[in-house]
Amino acid sequence: MPETTLDWLKQHSPQLSVGVISANIMRLEDDIQALEENNVNMLHFDVMDGHFAPPLTIGPAFVKAVKTTLLKDVHLMIANLLEKIPEYVSAGADMLTVHVESCLHAHRALQMMRDMTNVTNANRGIVRGIALNPGTPLSSIEELLDEVDIVFLVAVNPGFPAQKFIESTKTKIEKLKIMVRQVTRPPMIGLDGGITRLNIAEMAAMGADVIVTGSAIFDGKPAENIAFMRNALKKQEYHGK
Repeated sequence: MPETTLDWLKQHSPQLSVGVISANIMRLEDDIQALEENNVNMLHFDVMDGHFAPPLTIGPAFVKAVKTTLLKDVHLMIANLLEKIPEYVSAGADMLTVHVESCLHAHRALQMMRDMTNVTNANRGIVRGIALNPGTPLSSIEELLDEVDIVFLVAVNPGFPAQKFIESTKTKIEKLKIMVRQVTRPPMIGLDGGITRLNIAEMAAMGADVIVTGSAIFDGKPAENIAFMRNALKKQEYHGK
């Protein structure tokens, strides 16, 4: 049976997922090529609609237009979630993460994704993620864990600039690690927001499978920043929870 994206992620974690909206839009092709040439495997798309999260960023047309060999990791911070999911799957999402706060029917959203086909490669499947804002308790996803592949803890408040990593997220990670062990098919753990060269090693050591970063890569020389952050991940002998 061909390897799915989920299988690959589980075998090769921790992974960096680099935020495309932190790149230079005027030289986007060059910036993405730098990621591909320096062994980054995931490209993160922060989709904000100006309602659920204050800024208006990108939509499915942008996700589709980006040509890359990287896995497309799409983070939906939007309202009217159910009707939008098919558009992002059609745009080529390999991983699709929805917010528990943005949808009354989060369980249904995860079910929908389970039954959808990856348009880039039908064998890959769609990795299904659920995300929580800093103020959202873990109890809100307890009944969703059997339907989810990865839980993202967002360590900043989405859409507001110049924020630092919220330290209480560390306690939340530890609680989540205990929580996911209680289900038959434990989901992976992702961290998104405020990840820099200064704290990435600590975050990987705490057990994050996917770590989202953006400006920390594109601030300065991307190749050097990628090497530094990938080296920090490699030092963590992380074999799952």
